Amino acid sequence: MRSLQDALYNWLTIKVVALDRPDDQSALETAALFENVLQEDHGIEQLTFHTEDEMYWISCLQHGEEYRTRFPQELIDVMKDQMRREPERFRNYR
Repeated sequence: MRSLQDALYNWLTIKVVALDRPDDQSALETAALFENVLQEDHGIEQLTFHTEDEMYWISCLQHGEEYRTRFPQELIDVMKDQMRREPERFRNYR
């Protein structure tokens, strides 16, 4: 992934799914894959996020310097919300 912003978006979207579905091994592995991309390709460390004012805030270090960004909750929660609405389409095949 070339863009840090794209990599953070992808990581956060699947991380939120993985937290919502802790028994979904595919979601957990994909979140770990994206976290590895952030570390290897973008020099990201100490990656955390929280919600505030309908936004997901990401904080991390990039090459030792503080980096923060945010995404609207509705943008990040699309996949999680769809999986909740249509669980039959998103079965967990452990």
